[in-house]
Amino acid sequence: MKKLKVCVYAISKNESKFVNRFVEAMKEADEIYVLDTGSSDDTVSLLKKNQVHVTTKEIKPWRFDVARNLSLEMVPSDADICICADLDEVFQKGWRKKLEELWQKNHLTRLKYLYHWSFDEFGNPATTFHINKIHSRYGYTWKHPVHEVLICEEGFQEKEMITNEIVVDHHPDETKSRGSYLPLLEMSVEEDPEDDRNMHYLGREYMFYQKWDDCIRTLHNHLNLNRATWKDERCASMRFIARSYYAKMYFQECEMWYQKAISEAPYLREGYLELAELYYEQHRFLESYELLKKALSIKEKSDSYINEVFAWNEHIYDLLSLVSFELGYYEESYLYVKQANKMNPKDDRIKQNLLYIEEHEKKRKS
Repeated sequence: MKKLKVCVYAISKNESKFVNRFVEAMKEADEIYVLDTGSSDDTVSLLKKNQVHVTTKEIKPWRFDVARNLSLEMVPSDADICICADLDEVFQKGWRKKLEELWQKNHLTRLKYLYHWSFDEFGNPATTFHINKIHSRYGYTWKHPVHEVLICEEGFQEKEMITNEIVVDHHPDETKSRGSYLPLLEMSVEEDPEDDRNMHYLGREYMFYQKWDDCIRTLHNHLNLNRATWKDERCASMRFIARSYYAKMYFQECEMWYQKAISEAPYLREGYLELAELYYEQHRFLESYELLKKALSIKEKSDSYINEVFAWNEHIYDLLSLVSFELGYYEESYLYVKQANKMNPKDDRIKQNLLYIEEHEKKRKS
């Protein structure tokens, strides 16, 4: 097997806390190139100290795609494989050997690999999906002001595959502001109103900002796009519309949209759980119980960014315990609260519920 030239490229701004960890994770590469877009800390000096090739350039007005494309231009023309990475990402050791093997064996131009986007409080992967930012030196360009995507240029023959052998852990700086995302998403949708992905992201961003009517309007637009065919994302749009109606206290509309979400993607847990929570609040305990049991019967977690932590942690068992207790299913309630406590022993409310139900069962059986 021939040795390939592998280069990493990235953008940075005020990320000095990540530099040493990033360089250590990427040292299997032949070269690392970073475009710094205006750091006021010691990011640049630390990168240079670690023998990283650094160029500094402020980009005004700011766009992620422009920054990504400029950083890609830094990579030399003789590179065989390019890896676009962020400084808050950590490639798990041994990635280089696996990458070269897969690349040459399958004659690839692009590789999709496993990405742990978030972790729970115990350090276990929470939201996991595949991303495809490893690619050949030519044939690709970045597009969109934010939530940018790597697109294949017209006429280029792409060969891509998916692997779980290369894994990246994402450990972001939670103090960094997302304030620029909303105007950039609005710009992105204005530039390409038929792009379903960023229309969905814009609606979600309005939800984060509690702009309920904007969220509902934008996600309706998403659902009406001809390109909006991915059921997982359509289901998420429906759930976010339901959440917005809930915030506006339009509970019938909220219930209707959760039901639509379940019908759209009945293989996902999230819709069942959110509607079950609504029914629990409305004291519709049997309906809540039935939805939760359906959710629990779904054993496979999706490998897309749509999957949400609450659908796969202790929450489902906690809610099932509460609903079961209200229905008089005391033994079930006890089993579920024990499982919830096992999954999250740090939650004092669940712990207190466990003690209460244990005492209740002792009295009931005595």
